[in-house]
Amino acid sequence: MGYTTTLLDYGDLSGGLARMMDRFREEGTLIGSNAEDQLICDNANAALLGMLYDQRVRAEYAFTGPHRLQERLGHLDMQRIADMELDELREIFAQKPAVHRFTNVMADRTQAIARILVDDYDGDAANMWNDGADFGVIKKRLIKLPGFGNMKAEKMRWVLHYFGHRDFSPGHS
Repeated sequence: MGYTTTLLDYGDLSGGLARMMDRFREEGTLIGSNAEDQLICDNANAALLGMLYDQRVRAEYAFTGPHRLQERLGHLDMQRIADMELDELREIFAQKPAVHRFTNVMADRTQAIARILVDDYDGDAANMWNDGADFGVIKKRLIKLPGFGNMKAEKMRWVLHYFGHRDFSPGHS
């Protein structure tokens, strides 16, 4: 998996995600370097967690959170994360540099999402969007996740598209 080749109009979008897409148009990278982008391109769970972490921190920092988590755990296996002791996961989130500034809340949400992914999507976030469902259905699935409201779920369209997980250009669903 890799970056999209088709750019979407994100003119109605503002904030960090729009800044990341501006960078992509200008420099060819979303987060700041192709190496940092690669995990989000290659791993659907990382893409979902990056969007989860995009709250009250710079978007680029949010999307490198899954990389910090993977480095500390040695994996992003949702079954293993779901089964961890929550206090242990919270400690991992709090190590410097923190996975997210709200370490306990984001550790809790990460574990809750991991459990949902295991129970409903075979532990793989890609199964939320790779079944051919249109974005309206995908958005309804996302809104059911802890930490995902309407706006964050809507932004996931651009994350999925720009990081190459799903083509939402005109003519595609």
